[in-house]
Amino acid sequence: MQGNLSLIGKEGAVKFISEKGIKILNLCHIPEDGHLKTLSFPVTDGKKVHEILEFGERVDGSSLFSYIHPSMSDIYIIPKLDTAFLNPFCTTPTLSVLCRYLDENGNPLDIAPENILLKAEKKLLSSTSVMLKALAELEFYIIKYEVETLFPSVPERNYHESMPFARFEQLRNEILVTLADIGIATKYGHAECGKVLGKDGTVMEQHEIEFLPQNLVRTAETVAIAKWVIRNICAKHGVFVSFCPKVALEHAGNGMHIHLCALKNGKNIIPDSNGKLSAEALRMIGGILIFAESLTAFANPLPVSYLRIGSGQEAPLHICWGKRNRLALIRIPLWWNFKREKTAEAEAFDPCRCTFEFRAPDPSANPYLLLAGIATAVEYGIRNPEETLRIARQRHVETADAEEKKLRILPSSCSESAANLEKNRTRYETDGIFPKAVIDATVKKLKSYKDEALPQKLRSNSQKAEELIQKYLHCG
Repeated sequence: MQGNLSLIGKEGAVKFISEKGIKILNLCHIPEDGHLKTLSFPVTDGKKVHEILEFGERVDGSSLFSYIHPSMSDIYIIPKLDTAFLNPFCTTPTLSVLCRYLDENGNPLDIAPENILLKAEKKLLSSTSVMLKALAELEFYIIKYEVETLFPSVPERNYHESMPFARFEQLRNEILVTLADIGIATKYGHAECGKVLGKDGTVMEQHEIEFLPQNLVRTAETVAIAKWVIRNICAKHGVFVSFCPKVALEHAGNGMHIHLCALKNGKNIIPDSNGKLSAEALRMIGGILIFAESLTAFANPLPVSYLRIGSGQEAPLHICWGKRNRLALIRIPLWWNFKREKTAEAEAFDPCRCTFEFRAPDPSANPYLLLAGIATAVEYGIRNPEETLRIARQRHVETADAEEKKLRILPSSCSESAANLEKNRTRYETDGIFPKAVIDATVKKLKSYKDEALPQKLRSNSQKAEELIQKYLHCG
């Protein structure tokens, strides 16, 4: 983030706050629902600021986590100085700092999504010597009601469209600049395929922002803060934004594809020395394919998620992988192999340029739990080579049975995802990565939707589908 006050310590942070004329110090945190929360302190003197940065504050955990009972609700939030940024939306000079959750003994709160992800990252590194980096492709619709469109574009043909046919290009660019100002590095932004023109003049235009590869915790933080930034800028301009997996039944849904690279001793091991997919990468892919039917519990946690899955609009259905195939669950994008000259200049470029892409997730997912699940699947894949290489060979879409008889399909509902998570919960609970309470609560919530066969019913009942979409329009 912008401030990175950890480099100067608490005393330096107090000096920074004084020199910048900061009037408000926000302790921000991201609980179970994935939304940025804020606790605001007036900056009165350096001693008070130092105390806040040292001790953090007590908060009501039962209002943040469904797993915490009100009778034992107190938990701590402790600032992480390396996440500090100047709040771009406050007229009063304000510094915001993300916090970590601690329990009553000062230990990491085991049910907190960030701490689950930290455990998953640590286990992956300790057992395989592999550090995962991830980048997210965040898709969203910008929605403006009752507008005149002077240059209407063609629905579902909005990919990389420019002004004036892409109405919200300038707004998207403002988002990119604001993210950069607070220290969030993006790869690019562009108009996506989706464009919905309502009969009442409503315009729903899809856009995408792709971030740069980072460690998993930083990736999760980036997604959560980016959503907060996007919503604030849209509110400023009097428009809505939706991260809902589906905003209109017959139009492209919002995905949150995750690209992964794996570093061992600083070297990306996804490609081999010849620029081909490595055996290690195949084992990781096999691990995710084995976990796929339960990973949807974290990747696709709402009934509306399953209107996107299998829709045929660049959303996966079959549990398979393939090169450049946007309908596969895992895709191997182009790697610039024509530029593989072994020069010092070439080696200086981003080592994570070669990735594989997991295409199931959507923006309603809690990014911490999603990435923790992915890390758990990758760790399993690396440690069980015989099984995972066999699965990877069987589920390669270019060589699998022509009629896809060998290819399993993703769950079609929250209820089905819950059943798969319950069946395979030991894979997630091993070594205490996912606490039992978190798995129990996830299963319970997914089952509560009672959405068995709902997508099939809704695809033939547009009115009911629209009611469901409206219910979750502001999810994520």
